[in-house]
Formats: sequence, structure tokens, C-alpha cells
Amino acid sequence: MSPATAVAPTPAALRPKTQHAFEVAIAPDPVRIAHIRRISTAFMRHWAVPAPLIRDVVVVVSELGTNAIQHGRGTVGLRIRHTGNELRVEVTDDNPAPARMRAAANDDVHGRGLFLVDVLAREWGVSEDGRTTWATFPIPAGRP
Repeated sequence: MSPATAVAPTPAALRPKTQHAFEVAIAPDPVRIAHIRRISTAFMRHWAVPAPLIRDVVVVVSELGTNAIQHGRGTVGLRIRHTGNELRVEVTDDNPAPARMRAAANDDVHGRGLFLVDVLAREWGVSEDGRTTWATFPIPAGRP
């Protein structure tokens, strides 16, 4: 590139703000849950998400990922998007049966995952085709 055709870099303040996102696909193996927790944490730290929110999101990633591995079919997909004012977590598998919250008995070892999601997320739901379970989290004001 010659000096005559060089373009001056755009100052950071003038660059358009874009959403951040990442996606990862994992084998349906419980050992992979620890991997997606670490990956999610690293990306959110890079995006300067507050630590308390990171902890909540990672719990939801873990619960939704575990549900997809235990009750889903095929490869499990994780996507997290940071839109500036919210984080959106989406976990996908090939089982068209939608995730459903159930009441766990006091002595049940399992069955509280979606209850945790319901408590920690602003809202959560399942796509029309039943293959994606999602949750959203507000970003505190004044944060990137």
C-alpha cells in the first residue's frame, strides 16, 4: 500500500459499537462442562463483564450445558452474546423435546438446574423447535 492510498486509523471513540459473541460446539461428554465454564469466563473477562455477573452466567452455562448433555442428543452448542446492555446465553442440542422445570424432592440429587436458571437470569425460555434453551442477563449501567 502506498502512502497515497493509506487510510488513517479510525479513533476508538468513532468506531461503531458492535456486539461481542462466541460460539463453541462440544461433544456430549460431562467432562466438557468444565471446559465451557472456563471458555465462557475467559470471554466475559475479556469483555469486562463484572465478576458477580460472570459467576451467575457461568452457573447457567453449566446447568444448561449439563441438561443438554444428559437429556439432549448429538453435539451441544453454546453461544454467548454481549449486546452492550445484556448477555444472552443459548445452549442447543438435537433433541426437539423442550427443557422443562420440574419440582425436585428434598432428597433428589438432580432436578434443580432450571430452577437455578430461573433464579439467576432475568428471563429464560426455549425456542419454538425445542432445541435451544436461552437465558438473558442485564449488564449493569456504566459497564462496557
